[in-house]
Amino acid sequence: MAAPMCSTGWRRYLLWLAHDHLEFRIPEIQSIALAVGSQMEICDSDYDLKSHPFVELRLPSEEDARKIIGRSFLSRCLLELWGTGQTAEELHQVLRDYPTELSAPYMRQDTSFRYHVAAFGKTLTMRRKRDLIDALDFLPFQGRVDLKNAEHTFYILEDYGDDPTKTPEEPYRTFFGRWIGDGQRKLIDKYSVRKRHFIGETSMDAALSFVMANMAAARRNSVVFDPFVGTGSLLVSSAHFGSYVMGTDIDSHIIHGWGRSTRHNKKWRGEDENIRANLRQYGLEHLYLDVLISDAARSVWRPCQLFDAIVTDPPYGIRESSQRLGTKDNNFVREDDCELHNPTKTAYTLSDLLTDLLNYAAQHLVIHGRLVYWLPVYRPDYSEKILPRHPCLRLVSNCEQVLSTDISRRLICMEKVKEYQESDSAEIVVNPYREHNAIRDKYLLLAKEKKQKQRTREDTHTKTKPSEKPTEES
Repeated sequence: MAAPMCSTGWRRYLLWLAHDHLEFRIPEIQSIALAVGSQMEICDSDYDLKSHPFVELRLPSEEDARKIIGRSFLSRCLLELWGTGQTAEELHQVLRDYPTELSAPYMRQDTSFRYHVAAFGKTLTMRRKRDLIDALDFLPFQGRVDLKNAEHTFYILEDYGDDPTKTPEEPYRTFFGRWIGDGQRKLIDKYSVRKRHFIGETSMDAALSFVMANMAAARRNSVVFDPFVGTGSLLVSSAHFGSYVMGTDIDSHIIHGWGRSTRHNKKWRGEDENIRANLRQYGLEHLYLDVLISDAARSVWRPCQLFDAIVTDPPYGIRESSQRLGTKDNNFVREDDCELHNPTKTAYTLSDLLTDLLNYAAQHLVIHGRLVYWLPVYRPDYSEKILPRHPCLRLVSNCEQVLSTDISRRLICMEKVKEYQESDSAEIVVNPYREHNAIRDKYLLLAKEKKQKQRTREDTHTKTKPSEKPTEES
């Protein structure tokens, strides 16, 4: 990845990225730096980050480093980088040349330390680990070794790449550095949807919910809004970072927590199964503003800057239908329906939904506020031309999550860069979403074709299978 020249005077850090959601990792860490108010530079590297999950950063202070790694869900840990080399001799020479004024505070007699040896792409034997540690006996550590509660932990990291069929005898590169902090991946289990009080069929995965909140730069005292709130998974992740949260949904049963339960062996939802209860479960209820029954196609507010971020997963028809208020012939609610609890609904094409969403963001986001949403994609037809655009919004990142060979969804992050004018409107240049359930129809057609091919193969196999010889009766 190309990056600006690294600033002099800033410390070098090594970020060890988790090896999943590969396209999301760098945009997440860049968004986190924005959220915590830190400057950050990603240095030029010859590394292919899809095969080698190590990236070198420049940061102005250790405090900034701790803030950034303390929010990341797609990073394993962050080190203050003391040295790196393609061979052991090269690494040792770099460590010998490391400035004494930088290393001395961690080598004093009144401190404790320990080594941690790890590798990517290979399981190291205990003998290999001991040899790597013994080879560093030239480092002038004077403190005591403490394997459990050391004040300073030093990592020796070896990179063997991600191809298990071509694991080299020696690593491509070895790193040495002082541990700064771990990522927040341990929280994924705590916030797992399986353990959540109120869930639905399309509740967002906990890890991706936190990634979306990071992409939106959710932070303390900001206001985050979800116009397709569902069971509120995105509100939970945004509130975790200190944001006040609210949302809307057209489905009154979801908003109130009524109706059939999606849990196994449970028929109906309980009285306290609702979005507010989810926030209460994690001690975040004080950040809950409210959720409203509302049609996302019709804003309940006049155009004004209300939200610091809009984070949402719009329905695109595969597991959840997309609807708006109105009738089949007219896109408005009949006067007779105004007193009804469930007014008439009609189809809401993805084209209209995406246009309304971008216009909504342009009207209600503050300047530099972010819109983060999922865009369904039929992969053979995809190009950046199909991305919806708006004159008030700048594309920040576009990351793909592959769902099948032909279907994926892309996490789109946009930033509001100018004030909204009445003449400004969203635009979809190439529109594959004109028909209602356009993605759903493609998805079902592909599933049908796949099933038909499977049946054809089975029939062919049955016909070509040699017949069994009849056995002679005794």
